[in-house]
Amino acid sequence: MNREGGSVLKILKSRRMQSFLHDPSALAGSAILVVFLLAAIFAGALAPMDPYDLTKVDLANFLLAPAWMEGGDAAFPLGTDDQGRGILSTIIYGLRTSLIVGLTVVTISSLVGIILGMLGAYYGGLLDAFIMRAADTVFAFSTTLLAVLLLGVFETRGLFTVIFAICIADWVRYARTIRGSVLEIKENAYVVAARASGASDRRILFRHILPNALPPIFVVMAVDMAVVIMLEATLSFLGVGVPLTEPSLGMMIAIGKNYIYAGMWWMVVFPGATLIGIVVGINLFADWLREELNPKL
Repeated sequence: MNREGGSVLKILKSRRMQSFLHDPSALAGSAILVVFLLAAIFAGALAPMDPYDLTKVDLANFLLAPAWMEGGDAAFPLGTDDQGRGILSTIIYGLRTSLIVGLTVVTISSLVGIILGMLGAYYGGLLDAFIMRAADTVFAFSTTLLAVLLLGVFETRGLFTVIFAICIADWVRYARTIRGSVLEIKENAYVVAARASGASDRRILFRHILPNALPPIFVVMAVDMAVVIMLEATLSFLGVGVPLTEPSLGMMIAIGKNYIYAGMWWMVVFPGATLIGIVVGINLFADWLREELNPKL
């Protein structure tokens, strides 16, 4: 057996992988996430139409019911919205927006929070006090409220504006989490020994402290992913998120609520169910990850 095959076999036989493979909730959550991720990546190939290509949208398909209902059209399995766009296609493209925002915000916020929290905890003093007071100031506001206020200040609206606004409000949870871990780890014997041997602060931080402080951060990232996706949907629902030219599950629900009492339930139910599916999938995986990375469990 070659080296690559042996490495794969070793991973499959590892205790953590066996735990994952024997956890139905973790497998179900991962399967849901993989399906949504693949749909977002290959949206152009999977979606029956591009709902934001004006040459392919026909207002004659205004508010068609799902294909299995009276008045439905097989070309639009989940019906259409008030612009004649297929609900299925719009959901698939909206998934791309949700996952881009979620992954980007979690990546940027975690990097900023990890660096600030780690430096503050390690050096202490005025640096730690300044970082924590800044975190307290941000934490004093609701994340949704702060994001709404920031988006109201920006003159332009777009996907990256939403990402930037959420990142400003989101880094605090990572800074607080890793700060607590670093304060505990930096007093351990191996860190004290590394410091006594003359190791640089950079080596101590990134070689000895950071790897041991990361497990709680992975759990926070998993949970935060669901929070960020819901926050983007909330902002779009309120009309301060992505513009009308960008697909968004939250915006689909906001448009659909105007027609739900007229019996056009599919405009709200299907995008809402998709959001719930994303959050459930992430939370199922996060629960398994929390149990695996928490030594007390």
